Amino acid sequence: MNSIKSVPARVLSRRGGHSLEAEREQFDKNQAISISKAINTQEAPVKEKHARRIILGTHHEKGAFTFWSYAIGLPLPSSAILSWKFCHVLHKVLRDGHPNVLQDCQRYRSNIRETGDLWGHLHDRYGQLVSIYTRLLLTKISFHVKHPEFPPGLEVSDEVLEKTAGTDVNNIFQLTVELFDYLDCELKLSESVFRQLNTSMAVSQMSAVQCRLAPLIQVIQDCSHLYHYAVKLMFKLHSCLPADTLQGHRDRFHEQFRSLKNFFKRASDMLYFKRLIQIPRLPESPPNFLRASALAEHVKPVVVIPEEAPEDEEPENLIEISTTSTTEPQISSDLFEQTFGPPNGVWDDRDAQIESLKREVDTLRAEMEKVKLEAQRYITQLKAQVNSLEGEVEEQRKQKQKALVDNEQLRDELDRLQRVKQDSDRSQRLCAEAEKKANATEIRYTKLKEKHSELINTHAELLRKNADTAKQLTVTQQSQEEVARVKEQLAFQVEQVKREAEMKLEDQSVQMEQLRQELDARRDELEQAQRSLSHAKQAGVELSAQVDALHAEKEVLRRSVSEKECELLSTRGLVEEKELQLSQEADRATREIRELQGRLLEKSNQEQSLQQQLLEDQFAVLQETVREAQGILRDAMAKLDDPLHLRCTSSPDYLLSRAQAALDSTDALEKGHAQYVASMADAAGLVGALALFAHLTADTIVNGSATSHLAPTDHADRLTETCRDCGQRSLDYLDELRERQRLSRAELGDVRRALRGVLQLAQELRPKSLDIKQEELGDMVEKEMASTSEAIEDAVRRIEEMMSQARSESSGVKLEVNERILNSCTDLMKAIRLLVTTSTNLQKEIVESGRGAATTQEFYAKNSRWTEGLISASKAVGWGATQLVESADRVVLHTGKYEELIVCSHEIAASTAQLVAASKVKAEKSSRNLAKLQECSRNVNEMAANVVASTKSGQEQIEEKDTMDFSGMSLIKLKKEEMETQVKVLELEKRLEGERVRLGELRKQHYVLAGGCDPEDEEIRPAPAPRRGILKKPPIAQKPGLAEP
Repeated sequence: MNSIKSVPARVLSRRGGHSLEAEREQFDKNQAISISKAINTQEAPVKEKHARRIILGTHHEKGAFTFWSYAIGLPLPSSAILSWKFCHVLHKVLRDGHPNVLQDCQRYRSNIRETGDLWGHLHDRYGQLVSIYTRLLLTKISFHVKHPEFPPGLEVSDEVLEKTAGTDVNNIFQLTVELFDYLDCELKLSESVFRQLNTSMAVSQMSAVQCRLAPLIQVIQDCSHLYHYAVKLMFKLHSCLPADTLQGHRDRFHEQFRSLKNFFKRASDMLYFKRLIQIPRLPESPPNFLRASALAEHVKPVVVIPEEAPEDEEPENLIEISTTSTTEPQISSDLFEQTFGPPNGVWDDRDAQIESLKREVDTLRAEMEKVKLEAQRYITQLKAQVNSLEGEVEEQRKQKQKALVDNEQLRDELDRLQRVKQDSDRSQRLCAEAEKKANATEIRYTKLKEKHSELINTHAELLRKNADTAKQLTVTQQSQEEVARVKEQLAFQVEQVKREAEMKLEDQSVQMEQLRQELDARRDELEQAQRSLSHAKQAGVELSAQVDALHAEKEVLRRSVSEKECELLSTRGLVEEKELQLSQEADRATREIRELQGRLLEKSNQEQSLQQQLLEDQFAVLQETVREAQGILRDAMAKLDDPLHLRCTSSPDYLLSRAQAALDSTDALEKGHAQYVASMADAAGLVGALALFAHLTADTIVNGSATSHLAPTDHADRLTETCRDCGQRSLDYLDELRERQRLSRAELGDVRRALRGVLQLAQELRPKSLDIKQEELGDMVEKEMASTSEAIEDAVRRIEEMMSQARSESSGVKLEVNERILNSCTDLMKAIRLLVTTSTNLQKEIVESGRGAATTQEFYAKNSRWTEGLISASKAVGWGATQLVESADRVVLHTGKYEELIVCSHEIAASTAQLVAASKVKAEKSSRNLAKLQECSRNVNEMAANVVASTKSGQEQIEEKDTMDFSGMSLIKLKKEEMETQVKVLELEKRLEGERVRLGELRKQHYVLAGGCDPEDEEIRPAPAPRRGILKKPPIAQKPGLAEP
């Protein structure tokens, strides 16, 4: 508004004829006001009208002297925001100011550099941006000083770009690098601004965010031109240099293209830029410089700026209305009334009065909002009118400035025409002098010609005299010698005169030719000067007519400015009247609000009483929850001594999970307790945490008691006492929560220690697994599966070697038996190899589908029992394959027994069945790998049966059976043989029973070592002895990995 008020003063000063000094003082004052308003410490964008006045000031004084005289006095080191806005204004002045601004800024490069270095060393968010912005400005100034063909606004035609680049490849290469550096500085500033906005989760409509985003409008304008020039120069370079030489240029351009495209996309998505600038769209992919025809497909990006950008400022409030009543929280209703309704089914009279007062307050508030909105709308309209008038005044000022510039140009043209006229006058004088010289030369030529004719006549007369003398010579012999001498003298004189005349004639002819040529040139110059003089006179007449038209238009503009000033004064009067009305209405509304605030104060007192009732209700809910939790814990502790609970059992792993869950729930309980102590009006968090804690702790106690029923005596007693102590500590904590005085001092330390004791005992009772770390289980599985595959491959290779050795060393029936046995072993190994491969694939599928976001190692560690089962089964398969090969080797060499081969086949079948079962536990039923694994398992069983069959048939072929002939024995001898045979049968049966018992014990110990059961359990519950003559297998422990708690 200050600039609008100063318009009439300036117009009147011109009309009144004030001096240039007064106008200069007014100009300096206006510039100082605009600079102080544009560059300040408020975190808001620079207003366009202030920046526009500074730019117009540079055009007025044809430089930036006034701007820098005020700018160097700004306290830039004291505020990063002040420095940021200074850089923004300087950027706009460089782009849109007078061309001489560049040279003025060149003189203050050190000030710009010092500001950037200062803020670059400080850890300030705006300071880092200022450091980057100053580097951009220094790069901009250096580039345009070095290349004056490019104006700071970067708007040049393609012809100027071609002329600047020239035809020298080195110059084109250097110019391209400088453009890349220029564009890098622009993009680095935009990336830094967006990076700060991302960290603060800002919205583009906030003034603090707009303060950072405002300079990016100039960055977008610069980047569009720099990108176009870089594309042009890159195509020109590729037409002059090989593609390999420019690989670095292409990589750098592609990186800048991606960064610029991302910058334009993010800026175009922001609402702030949509109403200030139209951002161009870059192509999806960068130009292909290797294809020269791609230059025709390139489209220059064009940035469009509206004629007048909307101001980023909110209309000022003409009145200040207290909003304390509108920001007060709404009064919450009574919790008891919300739940059960009003007592006795009727409403209190005070509630009705409060409701009516609230309705009145809402009505008054709505009316006040309407009044405010209407006032704001009217103010906005008035400001829009003021801004439009101000724009018209600025436009008229621009037209005046343009008229002054045109007048100066016409004056220069008139001076030039006058100089041309003077040159033409000088040419006329030179032409007259040349004509005079030509006339004198002609006169001299005429004289020389006359003298030449005289010489010719003299020569003729001398010749006649010579003839007369010759005649006289015949008469007078005495004078012969004298006549001869005179003749010679006369001949010499004649020859000398001839030579002199010829030389003079040649010189005169050359001079005449030169004078003729000079005379023709002077005549042509005179004609040109006369034509230019006539044109100049005609142009002078036209210019004088234009000047008269401009003076007339200037008078019209002055009259329109006066009319606009009158309209502005009338508008201001209307605004003042409206402001007075609004102030009166605001006073009346303020009085009404004070009355309503008194009524609301009474209501707040009632609210306090209701708040106290709410605290009592929340404490009562907490006490009910505490009583329920105590009942749950006491019921769980009663299970410790309940004889009916002795039949209940549980595993240490499940107890471990329950105890860990209970321990984790203590954190939520502690957090809920802290929240309740901080705000006793909300007990929801503590109530929920108490319920969860009570159930999990009771579950831990019950499962601890169930686990102790299967544990050794010492561990069982310790576990029971620890569970009982845990329950008692929990009850003590709950007792503290029941009293108001002790509630804030309640601690969970004893409860946590008791739960950790349960965790430690559960860990001790877990079955002893492989002596490896949980983290190494995943690597162990892969290593064991790989070693199993290697063992099978080695077994197949050894069987092939045994096959070739048997063919070379045996023949006949033995060769046939050995080949049949080795072929069946080879088929078995191949089937096992296929099964191991399928099991590995199924295992990977299980891990990928079950691990979720966890790693493979974490999945194996989480399912340690299943992992250990896989490891055990894989080891068993590899060991069985090795034993089968060794047994086959001994059978072929006749150093082993056929029964060893049969047992190894059974062992391999059992091991592969264990591997299949371990893999099947966690696989999905619809898995293709699972179906393939089951098919491979059936194939292994068939191949193992073939090995057993081929072994038995070979054994029958090799071993010769003795024929039993008892015909020669007596009855007594037969009876004796029968008794001896019965004794051998009994001995063998006894030995068989002993071996079977030994086999059962060996299997028990195998499962103990594999983690299937606890050796102490075996001592407590020994297996019953088998009956005579019956093979009773020992109770098989659970296989590792088949069941997870």
